[in-house]
Amino acid sequence: MSKGTTFDNDLLKLIFNATAIANLADNAASGPLTVLYVSLHTADPGSGNQSTNEISYTGYARIAVNRNSGGWVVTGNVVSPAADITFGIMTAGAGGTVTHAAVGTAISGTGKILYKGTLTPNIAVLVGVTPKISSGSTITET
Repeated sequence: MSKGTTFDNDLLKLIFNATAIANLADNAASGPLTVLYVSLHTADPGSGNQSTNEISYTGYARIAVNRNSGGWVVTGNVVSPAADITFGIMTAGAGGTVTHAAVGTAISGTGKILYKGTLTPNIAVLVGVTPKISSGSTITET
């Protein structure tokens, strides 16, 4: 079973832009999320959470992106960041190669992953590198 194209786009707008789906879903819950948190991963987090295979280095933190059209662009069933998502510069630590990114619910810890996927291009994180997901980067759902 799959979703209809229009509903697929509506669902993405509900999650990323907090746009209601008429007669089905709204964003009027008590205390709805106003931001989503982007995390970087050195391997697919699979069915885990935001901390599964998450990169770790001094200077890294998940980035909050507004849950509206100013934070995310949803068009043609594709979601893109409205602006570059820039993480902290690596000053120390193991680093690694970022192969996946996730969008979830928590600023730290075991947040629920809403969407995850492979990140193209991968990002080699070494001392002095500032990882960035540009608005032109793609995250392919896995």
